[in-house]
Amino acid sequence: MALPAKNKPLSLIRSLFVSFVLSGILLLALSFLLYKLRLSKNQIQAGVYIVYGLACLAGGFLTGKQIRIRRFLWGGLSGVLYFAVLLALSLLLNQGIHSGLPGILISLAVCAGAGLIGGMLS
Repeated sequence: MALPAKNKPLSLIRSLFVSFVLSGILLLALSFLLYKLRLSKNQIQAGVYIVYGLACLAGGFLTGKQIRIRRFLWGGLSGVLYFAVLLALSLLLNQGIHSGLPGILISLAVCAGAGLIGGMLS
C-alpha cells in the first residue's frame, strides 16, 4: 500500500538527508585519496560524479522503498531535488558557477539517472 500524500514530502526530505550525509562521507574519503594519491583534476571530477551518483542512487532507493508507487519517478525526483539543493548551495556559497553549462548538465543527468535507477531497484 502506498503512503498517504502528506507523507510523501517527508519521505523525500528523509532521503535527501541520507543522500547528503552519504555525500559528506564519500567526499571526505575522496579528499583523503586526493591527499594521499595526488589525483589529477579529471580523476577528482570523475570521483565527484561518482559520489553524486552513489548518493542519488541511495536516495532514490530509499524514496522508492518508502513511497512504493511509481518508484522510478519518485527516485528520479529525489535525484533532481538533490541536484537542485546542490546547485542552490553552489550559487550561494561560490557566488556563481565555475564548472559551466556542460558540468551542470552532466551533474543533473547523473543525479536524475541515479535516482531513477535507485527507485527502480527499490
